[in-house]
Amino acid sequence: MSPKRAAQLLRLTSAGTVLFGLMLMLAPHSPLKPAGLVFVDLAFLPLDHTQDMDHEVAQLMMAISGGLLCGLGVLIWQITTRLFLQNPTLARRVLIPALLAWYLPDSLGSMLSGAGFNVVMNTVFLAMFMLPLLLSAPASPSEAQFSRQS
Repeated sequence: MSPKRAAQLLRLTSAGTVLFGLMLMLAPHSPLKPAGLVFVDLAFLPLDHTQDMDHEVAQLMMAISGGLLCGLGVLIWQITTRLFLQNPTLARRVLIPALLAWYLPDSLGSMLSGAGFNVVMNTVFLAMFMLPLLLSAPASPSEAQFSRQS
């Protein structure tokens, strides 16, 4: 995959992450509530419509998680736009640990809370970011040299 195509996919996934985070944050308080309920119902399979977002603790957690997703999406957008094409090796060194730092505790916490299917959804999100990062053309020797010095 060309670095330019990888950057396009990373920006697209970043924008989707920001929008999803905003949906989570707004869902309990807006007409987006059905979309938020579908998400939490999926996370806690089976689809039985027993989850709700009416409790203030659930609303707070939706606000926090939505805000963190927005921040992660903006961060990846900025790194992709400002660094990835100039130094993909350094961008990978920054983004991959950050993505794993989100994925591992989020997935473990999901399993511990009984929302095992959220791990599947997390894995899809992770793959959407990791595939462009890992499949983009390798760095040139001069870029690899620059990256080691950074």
